[in-house]
Amino acid sequence: MPLLDQIQRDMTAAMKARDEARLNALRLIKAALKRHEVDTGKPLDAQTELKVLNTLLKQRQEAIEMFRQGGRADLAEKEEAERKIIEAYMPAEATEAEIEAAIRAAIEETGATSAKQMGAVMKATQAKLAGKRVDGKALSEKVRARLSG
Repeated sequence: MPLLDQIQRDMTAAMKARDEARLNALRLIKAALKRHEVDTGKPLDAQTELKVLNTLLKQRQEAIEMFRQGGRADLAEKEEAERKIIEAYMPAEATEAEIEAAIRAAIEETGATSAKQMGAVMKATQAKLAGKRVDGKALSEKVRARLSG
């Protein structure tokens, strides 16, 4: 079932349950997906949906950090709740073991020996982890550490 349809059904359920927090988070997700669909003029595919959800997750994480630094625990908790709802619509996060195995296989596959070949290794690693959620920055740091060490 397309993600937008699933979100619409969940919005209806949240309205019936009078769950305002969940309903607001679902509206946020739906608006972001629709905005991307309108801006690009193309229907959403699974990869694009994941990209939009990742962007929303990053925004929530940044807001949580900013609110905590500003001493606004109440707003940080609201953002945290929204983040958990967004995560529920995303694939499972890749485990450390899966990431390490993908990096090892990508390095063997590409024959990379130095950090100059990092782009090829990153591309191969991301292909091996397709369908899993991975933090690109953390993955990049791990690949760099493996190639330089």
